[in-house]
Amino acid sequence: MQLTKSVEQAICIIIFLATQDKNTPLSSDEISRKLEVSPSYMKKITRKLVVKRLIASVPGQSGGISLARRLEEITMLDVIEAMEGPIAIYPDSGLIRLALGGAGNAEAGEEILRDAFHQADRLLIDYFASVTAADLLRRRFGDEQLPSLNWNQA
Repeated sequence: MQLTKSVEQAICIIIFLATQDKNTPLSSDEISRKLEVSPSYMKKITRKLVVKRLIASVPGQSGGISLARRLEEITMLDVIEAMEGPIAIYPDSGLIRLALGGAGNAEAGEEILRDAFHQADRLLIDYFASVTAADLLRRRFGDEQLPSLNWNQA
């Protein structure tokens, strides 16, 4: 399983916003320039983050985006699910039924396999729910104050 680039880009957006001057919304066009992605693609990513209430859209001439929650309230699970949807690593297309043959064996085999992958999903969900954006930034900056920049002019 590999997450799409949009998860990495969403994490970058959170980092930009965490270090953005709190009084100045950040332009999504500026983020797209910094990350070297198209403005339309960046707007799709930011829209997903807005819908999940991780970031807020600030309308107007000097508008843009800003964090909608404190960094301690934004988990990696929030970001992943905003981009990818709920974590479910097993596609469960029913092929195991063909491999095991027979109704009794197939149903039991399907249940065993589903349970194994459900447990793996639970481990991922629990782990990513326990890691916040603040935790990750603290690893980089320690107890130092996060820099406050105006990325619109940087």
